[in-house]
Amino acid sequence: MTDKITPKQAASPNAGTRLVNWLDQRTGVHSLLHEALDEPIPGGAGWAYVFGSGLLFLFVSQVITGICLALYYVPSADHAHTIVSYIVKEVTAGSFIRSIHAYGSSGIIILLALHIGQTILYGSYKGRRELLWLSGCILLALMLGMAFTGYLLPWDEKAYFASAVGTNLIAEVPFIGSLLQKLVRGGDQMGTLTISRFYVLHVFILPALLIAFIAAHVFFFRKAGAAGPIKEDPVHPKLPPVPFYPRQVVIDAVFAIVLISVLAIVAIKIPMDLGPRTNPADTAFLPRPEWYYRPAFQWLKYLSGSWSLIGGIILPAVLALIFAAVPFLDRRLERRPWRRPIVVGAFLLFLIAYTSLGVASYRDDYRDPGVSAQMRKQDEDTKNFMQKPFVPETAAGSASAALVAADPKVLKGLAIFQANSCNSCHGDGGVGTAAAGPLTGIGQKYTDPQLIALLHSPNIQMTAGGMTPLDLKQDDMEELSAYLRQLH
Repeated sequence: MTDKITPKQAASPNAGTRLVNWLDQRTGVHSLLHEALDEPIPGGAGWAYVFGSGLLFLFVSQVITGICLALYYVPSADHAHTIVSYIVKEVTAGSFIRSIHAYGSSGIIILLALHIGQTILYGSYKGRRELLWLSGCILLALMLGMAFTGYLLPWDEKAYFASAVGTNLIAEVPFIGSLLQKLVRGGDQMGTLTISRFYVLHVFILPALLIAFIAAHVFFFRKAGAAGPIKEDPVHPKLPPVPFYPRQVVIDAVFAIVLISVLAIVAIKIPMDLGPRTNPADTAFLPRPEWYYRPAFQWLKYLSGSWSLIGGIILPAVLALIFAAVPFLDRRLERRPWRRPIVVGAFLLFLIAYTSLGVASYRDDYRDPGVSAQMRKQDEDTKNFMQKPFVPETAAGSASAALVAADPKVLKGLAIFQANSCNSCHGDGGVGTAAAGPLTGIGQKYTDPQLIALLHSPNIQMTAGGMTPLDLKQDDMEELSAYLRQLH
């Protein structure tokens, strides 16, 4: 009698499956994924719902690129501009990362406008979604604060003077305006304390608040549920729900790929510029904010002087309160936009007015000959600065005073460098000019004997650039080489 062979009912799990099961038993990852991906969407997925996910993706992108920039940045009026210049001109992919970060802030503003517009047109704030709307309003204010605090950090002229205009507006707040302005600036004037406070706000406080309110926003959204199409009941949905995964996940992923592709193309084709270092004594400079603050800038031009309190503080505060109170003012469950003419009409009127103010700001700059000429000069100054080689602080004007004082040999080499008019072509401190390239960093390329040999017998490229052989004593050559090797 033989035993009957039965087929295997199930194959033994492989190592990967066992690892996943082990993690699930200890973390509950399967239930977390189920909770995150099986969110019901009344009526199914759609492209109209991508803006919230797109904003989250851009925020993560801003965090990653911001961390990369923060690895180099020094929040000091003495070093901030030099460090940003170093990132843009010397760090591998530094200009690309900074451009992604800068254009990402504009992308967030655009997506915020689209997200708010979609929410108002769809009436998605209705039906027990008041807290969801309020948390979104706070996120909007925090994002605008991030854009404002980050604008100062490069410490170039446009950043300095535009931020000066913004902080001057704080002084218009009744009773406590002057105190608030000093608190923000760290004193009466803008300087290192201003940069450090903006840096702390931009890198620590505002991102922490954003993460907290993003979590609250997602919680309130999941609690209330997706509102669905405009004809859906916002309290008791009647359309059959479709899970968030897989269709909406795929749609959101495609949108995220489009976003990062657009940002990458713009960052490569039109890198973000950096202007010359700020000069607070430059009274001719005309400050202009980023495009999304241009309408507010133009509005303040119309209501300046004695009207600045009303135009800059009271009216924006009233509009912000009305905007935050929309779910409490529009209580009907009707969501179709043509049945809600007051809310939808007011929103469209605001968009038209805000856009018109922005267009008027650019138009005024173009039409005024004096302003137009100054703006062209500022753009030309920025372009010229971007074309210049990076100038390290240790090489500004001459060799580092600390290095020169510490090594008499270097001091003698500096004297020989100047006596032979090397600085007439290579610039003071060897930073380079239009006539000859920079010598900074040459010490990392050549040893002392190699450098001395090049000075005695320049190569073909050096000769073509006008370099002539140096006929100096061996001691002088060694001292000149010592000076050149410390140029960083």
